[in-house]
Amino acid sequence: MASVQPNQTVYINNLNEKIKKDALKKSIYSVFSQFGKILDVVCCRGLKLRGQAWVVFADVGAATNALRQMQGFPFFDKPMRIAFAKAKSDVVSKADGSFVAREKRKREAPPPKAPPATEALEAPKPAKAAKADKNATPSNVLFAQDLPDDCNDMMLSILFQQYGGFKEVRMVPGKKGIAFVEFADETQASLALQGLDNFKLTPTDTLALSFAKR
Repeated sequence: MASVQPNQTVYINNLNEKIKKDALKKSIYSVFSQFGKILDVVCCRGLKLRGQAWVVFADVGAATNALRQMQGFPFFDKPMRIAFAKAKSDVVSKADGSFVAREKRKREAPPPKAPPATEALEAPKPAKAAKADKNATPSNVLFAQDLPDDCNDMMLSILFQQYGGFKEVRMVPGKKGIAFVEFADETQASLALQGLDNFKLTPTDTLALSFAKR
């Protein structure tokens, strides 16, 4: 059996089936967007497709790098299994002119579609906390701001645990959009700040990081 050739779409399975679709989609986007531009993230609700997702990158190089770097990555307490998708995704087919509409099988009408995750993020953001000061005295704790309203400690933990020395994320009770991220020492916190400051959490939200004041 011929192996699947590298392409722009990676297929992910062994995902935690308890995570809601919208939260799963946003978390996947946040983690995989570090490898390159993402055209689409597809997560399905159907019983047979739970625990699976597809990430469509703008180019093959980004998809290849993501597959190599994230293979076995602990995502919501389960190691991801990643492979190149067997079929070209619709978004890529439409872009290169090879798209052919599939004949739909007759079935019961599906429930009304929930609005895309990005639409829910168009509401006004909470006022920013103090402007990030990159020149502040280094600390083992980072201050994160400009977080989407529905961002939680689990989503941030998945993002920051890629860096050595990560200890925990502490959300601020009663205050949306901010959190503290603790590392074992200042050097490890500095590496995370350099790597993730201005990181795009979603297509419309960019993470702002600074050293927490002592």
